[in-house]
Amino acid sequence: MSKETVAKKIVVLDGYTLNPGDLSWDGFTQLAPIEVHPRTEPSKVVERAREAEFLLTNKTPLGADTLAALPDLRYIGVLATGYNIVDVKAAKDRGIIVSNIPTYGTASVAQHVFALLLELSNHVRVHADAVRSGRWTTNEDWCFTLTPLVELADKTLGIVGFGRIGRQVGDIGHALGMRIIAFDSVQTNPPPYPGFRFTSLDELLEQSDVVSLHCPLFPETKGMINATTLAQMKPTAFLINTSRGPLIVEQDLADALNQGRLAGAGVDVLSVEPPVENPLLSAQNCVITPHIAWASRESRERLMRLAIENLSAFAQGRPQNVVNT
Repeated sequence: MSKETVAKKIVVLDGYTLNPGDLSWDGFTQLAPIEVHPRTEPSKVVERAREAEFLLTNKTPLGADTLAALPDLRYIGVLATGYNIVDVKAAKDRGIIVSNIPTYGTASVAQHVFALLLELSNHVRVHADAVRSGRWTTNEDWCFTLTPLVELADKTLGIVGFGRIGRQVGDIGHALGMRIIAFDSVQTNPPPYPGFRFTSLDELLEQSDVVSLHCPLFPETKGMINATTLAQMKPTAFLINTSRGPLIVEQDLADALNQGRLAGAGVDVLSVEPPVENPLLSAQNCVITPHIAWASRESRERLMRLAIENLSAFAQGRPQNVVNT
């Protein structure tokens, strides 16, 4: 298929997040010439996308007014799973297909869950810094601990949202000797872990030593972790969130941590990113990473490949991973 018969131009609005320089955009050039912008301010979107038939975005918003100013646009490829940055109804009304990439980061996100959890349970950074500062050298005993250490074996891991990532988290937790329970609106295909069961959310919160969130952000899930639900958790429990920041009422979580009603939290997502003011930034025993659970090179390579496949499928008249049907 020639470039001329597919599209005048592909424009990437914010390519740096996906490809800071260690990947290649060349796979798209078989479809059309590609113009990659590392970042795009909202005021410059229309100017940069004016001649594009295919538009790729990660977090640059595409609202109804912007779409109305782009009459040649036929396709929007979201370089992520979440697509709330696109007005999908407005796109559908204008005949613009919107596709996302739902499965690229399963392994990386699940791994990051345990990076956060192991930091909370073993406090590796605190102890490593103490060694570098000479505290082990001058310590009168052959080893020392600065914080309590928590063994995960035989602890209960409660997984809220048991899709692809939730199940991968369950596999890792089971390998570490944890008991796995889960809450999901679709309770099918239970895994073969000894003692596994689906539970109500209330039971999960009450029984879990670790709660890990893996559910989408819907009106009914926004703020699901709040003062009331936090009060149901054990004061020795850890909370992990690598899903969506607004699932948590952050002030309520900060209060629980600072008042000793929860042992710790590890979050990779916040309600506003990057944060300006957020109570979790100063909360006790709260580990925050900058939305990087998805960002391993392997994960980004899959994302790039799937983005090319999505665009190629659309060009061939069989769009896939469409979110605005």
